[in-house]
Amino acid sequence: MTETPESAGAGDVERMRRWRLVLGGDAGEGADVVLSGDDARMDGALAKLYGTGESGRSRPGRRGAGLGDSAPSVARWLGDIRAYFPSSVVQVMQRDAIERLDLARLLLEPEMLDAVEPDIHLVGTLLSLNRVLPDRARESARSVVRALVRELERRLAERTRSAVGGALDRAARSVRPRRPSEVDWDRTIRANLRHYQPDRGTLVPQRLVGHGRRGRGVRRDVILCVDQSGSMAASVVYASVFGAVLASVRSLRTSLVAFDTSVVDLTGQLHDPVELLFGTQLGGGTDINRALAYCQTLVSRPNDTVLVLVTDLYEGGVRDEMLRRAAALTGAGVRVIVLLALSDEGAPSYDHDNAAALAALGVPAFACTPDAFPDLMAAALEGRDPAALADAAGA
Repeated sequence: MTETPESAGAGDVERMRRWRLVLGGDAGEGADVVLSGDDARMDGALAKLYGTGESGRSRPGRRGAGLGDSAPSVARWLGDIRAYFPSSVVQVMQRDAIERLDLARLLLEPEMLDAVEPDIHLVGTLLSLNRVLPDRARESARSVVRALVRELERRLAERTRSAVGGALDRAARSVRPRRPSEVDWDRTIRANLRHYQPDRGTLVPQRLVGHGRRGRGVRRDVILCVDQSGSMAASVVYASVFGAVLASVRSLRTSLVAFDTSVVDLTGQLHDPVELLFGTQLGGGTDINRALAYCQTLVSRPNDTVLVLVTDLYEGGVRDEMLRRAAALTGAGVRVIVLLALSDEGAPSYDHDNAAALAALGVPAFACTPDAFPDLMAAALEGRDPAALADAAGA
């Protein structure tokens, strides 16, 4: 309930109420409005995060930032914002609290983790704290990560399997079937309609399209090589989920490699993306050259291999050697693609010089949203050119 001057009309009341919630007790329109009930609690939750009191302390009539030092008080604040704001707003407020009020330190408490709303930025923060999480908070952290992973799999898994499966089937079709039984007559007719000869009432096919081999063996190798430096947190989460989904496609042999200044092969954990994520170690430097050197050892069928390098290209290793390795991989027939970001965070920061140098070698570099990734992988598996790959990624 909101108390306002009796002379105000209903429209003015709502307008002043909204300004009061936006401005807090600061001078401005709506400053004289007195809040009560849920409005007062919403204002209190906002004040603790976005207050502007002097020296970080509140004073009468103004918002003062600060959640307090006790985990229970912060847990109550997290519960309040979940009660009064939609999930999308809660995620923004949690992210702001991590950046403004040292919420990351308090996330080490299990009661805190039980109160948070799982989102990509929060999970990134938890993964960066992985090595310092106390045992009593670790299972709560896993629950948060598990909830987000399930949501991402629900959103992305089926579409990824469908896109990849269709691409593998299209890529497997034989252009030159050797026997009549191998000809896909329906597709052959459709592909040659322009060669119909009306005077003879017949169609002369210039290209035969086969059914393709639908064997159960592995048709393509996919290597996801993911930069786990601190700026790539969201990309690490999405790449891990996609890696687990791709690993479930029998026609693919999927590997996942994470790197900073060292390299770790997490392929053995692709069956469990939560364990995989806790096997990463966000933070540290970047040695792309070393990561590519390891990926070279995984390539046994270069013409049937797609290497997706997820990195912002800020190389801390030997740049010239990194470019030579990329050239060697593409020269051997490997399809190398650089994703500057795999996230919904908009235009990424990246090393433009390295991106241009790789493009000159035939290695496309662009950002990709998670929703576009299935189409990108389908295009890569079909062997489309770099421009088509960029179109598939929406770049």
